[in-house]
Amino acid sequence: MYDLIIKNGTVVDGTGSAARSADIAVQNGVIVSVGKVQGDARQTIDANGKLVTPGWVDTHSHMDGQASWDAYCSPASNHGITTLIMGNCGVGFAPCKPTEAARQQMIEVMEDVEDIPGAALSEGIDWQWETFPEYLDALDKMPRAIDIGAQVPHCAVRTYVMGDRGTNNEPASDDDISKMIDIVREGIDAGAIGFTTSRTELHTTRHGQVMPGTYADANELLGIGKAIGDIGKGIYGLVSDFHNWREEMEWMKRLSIDNNCQVNFVLFFREEKDWERVEQQLAYVREAAKDGARLIPHVGARPVNILMAWDGTVHPFMFSAAFAELAGLPREERLAKLRDPAVRQAIVEEPRMETGGDFFLEAITNGYDNLYVMDDVPNYEPAYEDSIEYKAKTAGVSPQAYAFDALMEKDGKQMIYCPLFGYGARDLRRQMAMLQDESTVISLADTGAHCGVLSDASVPTYLLSYLVRDRQRGERFTLERAVQMHTQETARCMGLNDRGTLEVGMKADINVIDFDELQVLPPEVIFDLPAGGRRVFQGAKGYLYTLVSGEVIMDHGRPTGALPGRLIRGAQEKPQQTVAA
Repeated sequence: MYDLIIKNGTVVDGTGSAARSADIAVQNGVIVSVGKVQGDARQTIDANGKLVTPGWVDTHSHMDGQASWDAYCSPASNHGITTLIMGNCGVGFAPCKPTEAARQQMIEVMEDVEDIPGAALSEGIDWQWETFPEYLDALDKMPRAIDIGAQVPHCAVRTYVMGDRGTNNEPASDDDISKMIDIVREGIDAGAIGFTTSRTELHTTRHGQVMPGTYADANELLGIGKAIGDIGKGIYGLVSDFHNWREEMEWMKRLSIDNNCQVNFVLFFREEKDWERVEQQLAYVREAAKDGARLIPHVGARPVNILMAWDGTVHPFMFSAAFAELAGLPREERLAKLRDPAVRQAIVEEPRMETGGDFFLEAITNGYDNLYVMDDVPNYEPAYEDSIEYKAKTAGVSPQAYAFDALMEKDGKQMIYCPLFGYGARDLRRQMAMLQDESTVISLADTGAHCGVLSDASVPTYLLSYLVRDRQRGERFTLERAVQMHTQETARCMGLNDRGTLEVGMKADINVIDFDELQVLPPEVIFDLPAGGRRVFQGAKGYLYTLVSGEVIMDHGRPTGALPGRLIRGAQEKPQQTVAA
């Protein structure tokens, strides 16, 4: 008798093969038969007329803190994500000296760089570790619904070894580098997926400092890479501004070839004029592959975006002198003041803010041509005609007044969408081109991070519902290709060869989906993190069942209480195919 049979579903198996009608049998957490399954099962799911896909694999999360208290890593599990990898962008919580000051420093970095409430991290994290192996052991002990994997973060390693010298981005000595190498080797030997670093000045702390490691020299970067080569396992990951992209790509290529290792790097762009650089980098990756380099660009399916709300981190009036008087009030008291016509008038008629040409400030406070009120079905590919500027002109009001009134809708919970970087073409042609490139992997959801401005854990839901089914402004992906992108390709990219396809012998991580009903829901700000911490949450509809290792963890969007998830330790080998029971 099987543990589970999923019958009569339309199976999209993650390999890119055509969808087909088939049953799937599961035994001991593994798929043991795909096709016409005969026999009985302890549990049967009738998937007639529904999609059956592998569970989504999220390569870029920041659940390093939340994974220590939230078994479901919400909202990942709401969107069919069954595996997520954290420790990205060089940030994390281990290793860390066992002092209150050191722990607070790690929390502040994560709060400043990834917009995760510090109070939530302080209350939610139970520091049962100092070293990275001890961190993995602590995660391993906690029951969980989905699988997680961790990477060794450069910021934590450098701070642990160098103290204030590391925080201040002073050059590392040979002895410093030797100690960092030992820590990275120890972490990977204990089960880390790899090592990550940050080289972007976007990651800045409250003290005006870039993250530790941002300006690390070649000796430090290549030395750690050599450690990965010496032990013969682990992935090297980074995010960079690519001010001198060719120089950066050259050392990445050298590191990959010399150490026979994969280098994952974040590839995004800010303005339309940067697109040529992106194309050149993609071409470089293809040429480098001919020399044996494995450089994997991680790209987003949406522009780099922020969501604005009164309760969020950002909104168009956040720097208004009239609003400043209300900013610190409790929510209901602040809303009551905002409903006062005199307060509204003072805020919307305040003179235009002088930004000095600052890109971010200009986009937030004056960029009404690229701000859009979120609909009940969120639109991530709006045209100019959807903008607040255009709608305000049509309504005969100022864009400030239109934006203010929009934010007051839904009892002050309405959100405004701002595609901050990568939307100069005013459509998704650039994102589609990056996703279509043979060398790239879909990524950058930042699941668990940027709590006050986005909830891009919803990307796999959006990928199927919009970029496969609903898009009218350009080409779409086939269903089979989209599923493959977020399952087989993301799993293989992280060295996880035991999942990502619905084949005999593979791990039974599965989604059963009502494709016609699949939809991302409007985002909203909620306060459910530890210490009442704030986050933007975006749910989904259309997921009937999500299974991890053959157990249903989500039933029609509701947690079941089943906790079959685990910590992944290192790369996972492709299992031997089994014979149907």
